[in-house]
Amino acid sequence: MKTSPLLAAYRLASASLGLTGPLYLFWRGKLGRDDFSRRRERLGRSSLERPGGPLALLHAANAAQAGVLPPLVEKLGQLGFTVVLATGNGAAGLFHAPRLPPLLHQLAPLDVPRTMARFLDHWRPDIVLISGAEVLPNLIVETSRREIPLALVDARLSARAFLIWRKFPGFAGSLLGRIDLCLAQHDIDAGRFAKLGMREVLVTGNLKYDFAPPPVDQSALARLLARIGTRPVWVADGTYPGEEEIAMAAHRRLAPQFPDLLTVVVPHNPKRGFEIAQSAVKMKLAVGLRGGDRETAPLPEIYIAHTRGEAGLFYRAAGVIFAGKSLRFGGGKNPVEAASLGCAVLHGPDVDDFEEIYKAIDQAGGGGLVFDAETLARQMALLFFDKAELRAMARAAAETAEKLGGASNRIVVALKPYLAQALVAPRGGDG
Repeated sequence: MKTSPLLAAYRLASASLGLTGPLYLFWRGKLGRDDFSRRRERLGRSSLERPGGPLALLHAANAAQAGVLPPLVEKLGQLGFTVVLATGNGAAGLFHAPRLPPLLHQLAPLDVPRTMARFLDHWRPDIVLISGAEVLPNLIVETSRREIPLALVDARLSARAFLIWRKFPGFAGSLLGRIDLCLAQHDIDAGRFAKLGMREVLVTGNLKYDFAPPPVDQSALARLLARIGTRPVWVADGTYPGEEEIAMAAHRRLAPQFPDLLTVVVPHNPKRGFEIAQSAVKMKLAVGLRGGDRETAPLPEIYIAHTRGEAGLFYRAAGVIFAGKSLRFGGGKNPVEAASLGCAVLHGPDVDDFEEIYKAIDQAGGGGLVFDAETLARQMALLFFDKAELRAMARAAAETAEKLGGASNRIVVALKPYLAQALVAPRGGDG
């Protein structure tokens, strides 16, 4: 495909800047923005060997984008693919999820022609998938030159980015025309990509709403339910500093009506558990930390959990959560897991990062808006008094989460022709 002058200039400039790559990586490492011990990966040099059989290269810009990919990674693994997840920062190296197939993690190389070429020549992927909003010109060009199928998945394009791209139609057409398939999150995104010259665009939905609850340890769940008994229980999930105090203040307001109330706090940062416990003590509340009590002992008023798996157990026991990061810091947390497991979802007003699903859950009757400890306590009291209403809200939340899910299935179906070819003749030889 013909290369536009602007794209050619970008490749020349990035090649020149690539000479200072080691210095740039040293600087990022000193600032703590990257894992300096893995700098060779940034230069396209991997210490891992390519396994045999079909291989999919999946690029995510950051840990947040990587965090929505487990359903897609799992489905690719079920088809027989090894997945190499290349992420734009070291934090995503912690990426993991239950039931994943063979998964290799690499830090994504700098978007420099020589570095990208070295990276692709080492891994010899059968398909390259770029997720989210990032578009990497040299990765796209080098992939196209090797005639490797290339697709954007979970793709989105903001209004601001679209207006910038429209100012450079030659560059956009020359670059996006090399992409075989664009699988967009929404109709609006699809329309923007099509106007910029993308050849084939489909809408497959948003991966962050595509969640299948992992299997639960039934014996652990049985032990937990035995410890809770008939007590009313709720979960303050993914809380940020200040929200734990709101949750505990709501608990104090509820305690006169529900003296055996159990409030479970799952902080966003598990290292803050002791700090939260100290706050509870100052409020004259009985508090317990995970691991600090016997499994057969009754749970205290405030119980501080600090693993995601434990949060899943309490979702099943509670039936109602308060979603953190919605009254402090803002943006909200993904409520899909809790909703999928049949929890009514209460939340603050600051949920912009997940606005679509919160709006859908609220409109279906599965969620409710709170503003402070008083409104949170009032909502909780209504649900504890009216069990039928609590069950109806929980059912509405679960049904809404199910309707919004399915993006990973639709993505795999759309990629089927390319995946089938890779299974027949993988570039890495027989698996």
